Amino acid sequence: MIEEQHGRIDYDEHGAGPTIILVPGSCSTGAAWRPVIAGWNDEFRCVTTSLLGYGGTAERRTASDASIAHEAEILESVIRRAGGGVHLVGHSFGGLAALAVALRNRVPLASLVIAEAPAVSVLSDPEERQHRYAFAQMTREYFTALADGDMEAIATMIDFYGGAGTFASWPPRVRSYAVETTPVNILDWASADGFDLSAVSLAALEIPALVIVGGSSHPAVRRANELVSERINGAIFATVEGSAHFMISTHAQRVAQLIAEHVRCAETARDTRTIAVRPLPAAYGMHSSS
Repeated sequence: MIEEQHGRIDYDEHGAGPTIILVPGSCSTGAAWRPVIAGWNDEFRCVTTSLLGYGGTAERRTASDASIAHEAEILESVIRRAGGGVHLVGHSFGGLAALAVALRNRVPLASLVIAEAPAVSVLSDPEERQHRYAFAQMTREYFTALADGDMEAIATMIDFYGGAGTFASWPPRVRSYAVETTPVNILDWASADGFDLSAVSLAALEIPALVIVGGSSHPAVRRANELVSERINGAIFATVEGSAHFMISTHAQRVAQLIAEHVRCAETARDTRTIAVRPLPAAYGMHSSS
């Protein structure tokens, strides 16, 4: 746990090797990453946390100030605690928060992985209106159900991402946590809605990036992430066939494989860059200026 003036932040780590910080999505905690972590057989140093209002992380946002900058700030604290040059991995809303960290560029990142971020703002072009409408329709249904007193209104959002029947298929304790944290999820939606992802800002990112989607995910979610991938220079776009949004639990092995390959490549590239700029020893005709 990290103790800060504005409240606690979940922090847990184990293992050794390149550091991967794993950020879960809404209605979840760092424990959601356990199936993926298990697939790495202790190859990496894994750091997990929870977003604002989930797990032991204190909420900092209000209805009048739900800026995603608050999420970025706590992740930056986690990164500083872990040590710079980390591989930042985010799922769902955690992916959007991770992207906010990368765009702020206040902490050093070795690479970025985004798994199905709700990047609705990239669907602004007229030809994307059917996808933006899909998000808007789901949001209206969700908020209307909540206003009508439906205690399980959040099922509308979860089934949009995971497919019909996803919420009902979850264990009772998981459903209960989603219902319990619905007010936090409403703030998440406000944070996402206020986050403008311009093509210019995405093009300015200069770190290795991987964007992952599920082969069976909602077309609007897939398209939003495809556009994010296209606008980040050199980003890799990968599909986990047969999976939908909640791939870190349903297809953990494949997700683990994709992230591991990305991290290994980024580490190799970083080592190569370090060697390339390192001064040659005097034996090769180079001399120190001191």
